[in-house]
Amino acid sequence: MTVMPVTIHYRFSHSFAVLPKQAYLWCTDFSTQDLKLLGYSNAERQVVQVSDDVVLLKDVFYAPSGGVVEKQKLVHLYPDRLSWVSTHIAGPNKHSQFCYEILVETCGCRLNYEALHVEHGKDSLTSDERSRLSDVLCRADLEVWRLLALVMEQELK
Repeated sequence: MTVMPVTIHYRFSHSFAVLPKQAYLWCTDFSTQDLKLLGYSNAERQVVQVSDDVVLLKDVFYAPSGGVVEKQKLVHLYPDRLSWVSTHIAGPNKHSQFCYEILVETCGCRLNYEALHVEHGKDSLTSDERSRLSDVLCRADLEVWRLLALVMEQELK
């Protein structure tokens, strides 16, 4: 019997004190140093430009115990809409998808983030378990974007 993964939906918005186009360009300027920016010292990223508007990110995380986690994400860029979509094509959260859109605000811009997280290895979760997992994932992703916003604003000012 095949165990169907569980999908968890969540979303948030976060403001940036920079111009919308600057934010979009900064967020989509993928590099081998991105994971270090997020505090991952035992990780590597390879950036493969598939086409003008498609990037493949290959991430490898090395655990102190010697374990390795590999993730691959296919990122579609939509510069005319200041948005991008990242789909996990390999790794523990395969098939998860994350949509990003930069919107204009009076004093800068705002990131709208929407996640469809695919949790493998669980065939069912209660409504309360789904809600708790959604809250945990949302808080963790929001914390990452708070950190990125600080770095972005420092670099662009």
